[in-house]
Amino acid sequence: MRVFVTGAAGFIGRATVQELVKNGHQVLGLARNDAHVEAVTKAGAEAHKGDLSDIESLKSGAKAADGVIHLAFIHDFKDFPGACATDRAAIEAMGEVLAGTNKPLIIASGTLGLPKGTLAVEDTEPERDIPMSDRVKSADLVYALSKEKHVRGAVVRFTPTVHGAGDPGMLPRLIDMYRQKGSVVYVGDGSARWPAVHRDDAAVLLRLVLEKGTAGATYHAVAEQGVPMKDILTVVSEHLQLPLKGQSVQEAMGAVGFFAHLLGMDNPTSSEKTQKELGWHPTQPGLVADLEANYFS
Repeated sequence: MRVFVTGAAGFIGRATVQELVKNGHQVLGLARNDAHVEAVTKAGAEAHKGDLSDIESLKSGAKAADGVIHLAFIHDFKDFPGACATDRAAIEAMGEVLAGTNKPLIIASGTLGLPKGTLAVEDTEPERDIPMSDRVKSADLVYALSKEKHVRGAVVRFTPTVHGAGDPGMLPRLIDMYRQKGSVVYVGDGSARWPAVHRDDAAVLLRLVLEKGTAGATYHAVAEQGVPMKDILTVVSEHLQLPLKGQSVQEAMGAVGFFAHLLGMDNPTSSEKTQKELGWHPTQPGLVADLEANYFS
């Protein structure tokens, strides 16, 4: 297949491009600047200039492809509703081009919008009255495209951290914050659990959804159902040689700001249905082992 990948220059995107090319697919990767063109080309894709606000570029990329994997997202927590609105406009544009074709349109979502404290499965309904719930509307849009416009849409929910060597995301930012503050804090008793997945396992899953995913389906990019936050941050504390302590959300905000709310979210999530349906079997190192090996060099 010829696949249009948005976010192709990103951490997950580059691994996805490489996984697709390795398995015989051709990739057209969205690139918003020259540095991204270089990254996309190096990963094995043909670069397609544009960004999420360039609707015509998104349409032409989708039109030139046999399917779309939409990974790009503006991670601006200062204007999260605006970022989500941009995301929906991008999905609508690409969905318009794919309407009536039954071609795949796969989008990234997240597990943090699911109810907390109980094991979430693929059929679990997300919460709609929390700050993260605006992104749920993107998933709703894909389900509607699948049902009404004959698009083979699918939603892949990603874990709070997609880890691996070279990770530019949440964990490195947290580690830098702790280093600057001189201590490592968790929220409450540290029992909150985060699901996790290695980016290479996530890339394999995205390929499998592209190749044989079901229209209107939800899949979970989850290799570990829930790693206790205290286990994660104990590794950070030991490597930074800084004290580890529990705090309330309000106290932790002084050290890590908005991330304090995320540290206290108990988000155990299953991928049993995803693995069974697609034959996906994660093989990469777990989060704690990966932290030990790749986050403190």
